[in-house]
Amino acid sequence: MRVITVPTQEKFLFDLLNDVRQDDLILQTADGQQFVLMSLDGWTGFPVGDSDDFAQEVQVTGENQVLLRFLAERRSNGKRIPLADVKKRLGLN
Repeated sequence: MRVITVPTQEKFLFDLLNDVRQDDLILQTADGQQFVLMSLDGWTGFPVGDSDDFAQEVQVTGENQVLLRFLAERRSNGKRIPLADVKKRLGLN
């Protein structure tokens, strides 16, 4: 993925990015193609390699201790909702 720095002189785009600080946006072209524009501030990413071999990606991901600690912490801090309750809330059988 590329990173492009948006100069403040590009007023429309710069204003749009400022708006995204408050709320994520879906951008839509005239032909209906949609794109998500959102801030990555506070986002946590974890490198998992760039192999085309899925088995290797699984192995690298499983060995990523930072990711595993993050997942364990997230699992232990959150309130869990039983699947049956989720289905009921969504009106699913």
